[in-house]
Amino acid sequence: MTAEIIDGKNFAAGLRARVATLARSFAEATGRAPGLAVVLVGEDPASQVYVRAKHKATTEAGMESFEHRLPADTGEEALLDLVRALNADDAVDGILVQLPLPSHIDENAVIAAIDPGKDVDGFHPINAGRLAAGLDGFVPCTPLGCLMLLRDRLGDLSGLDAVVIGRSNIVGKPMAQLLLQQSCTVTIAHSRTRDLPDVVRRADIVVAAVGRPEMVKGGWLKPGAAVIDVGINRVAAGEGKTRLVGDVDFAEAVEVAGAITPVPGGVGPMTIAVLLRNTLVAAHRHAGLALTPDAL
Repeated sequence: MTAEIIDGKNFAAGLRARVATLARSFAEATGRAPGLAVVLVGEDPASQVYVRAKHKATTEAGMESFEHRLPADTGEEALLDLVRALNADDAVDGILVQLPLPSHIDENAVIAAIDPGKDVDGFHPINAGRLAAGLDGFVPCTPLGCLMLLRDRLGDLSGLDAVVIGRSNIVGKPMAQLLLQQSCTVTIAHSRTRDLPDVVRRADIVVAAVGRPEMVKGGWLKPGAAVIDVGINRVAAGEGKTRLVGDVDFAEAVEVAGAITPVPGGVGPMTIAVLLRNTLVAAHRHAGLALTPDAL
């Protein structure tokens, strides 16, 4: 058996197109475009790539992109002052502070300073609490994108056994909460889990978000399982070259799974698409306009 490929790139393109259509309608109704502010502190190369990609996607969707690039030695209070100013700016619907921040800045303090209604990354403790309580709020982009791919592929997830490998606040924990809301039976596995392969083997759904290249082997999987690979790892490919791989050994897993996301082209494109979706939702809320969930 060879697994069906879950094409996150294609799904994300469709979501971005729907967001762009609704952003135009929003601008016609309000006289302004939805606005996303992105703050980058320092010169981290990966972060710079992400910020450029977010700016490009935001403008292509017909939204305003406000970039704030600060030097690496920016003080914590100066960054907090900028966040407060963005909270008060009516042109800004969503605020994203690119992580990681330099070590002298308390990331938790910065995240907590963002207006929860503009926290389109879904990292604010209030939004995390609302997710845990099953209430409406902003959900981190990557896990929400994973859920969209699963529902598109499997339909009703009710009653399925799901294993989430990884317990981060960004992916693992919110992913588990989202699957619980879909009435899955959820296990969160991690580096201390005993007999991890046996735990994974029971799952109808496997979400790998552990940050270890090709850790999840084909023999760990239940035949026919749906596998969502969140990992993005750069490994040596010989002759001084590198290649991107996920947390799942794709060559092995594709022979066992029923459906699987590739790396690249799986979960990655969904993250920015959902960021745009969250910004659009925030804009409608700020303007007091209804937005039907089915529209997205």
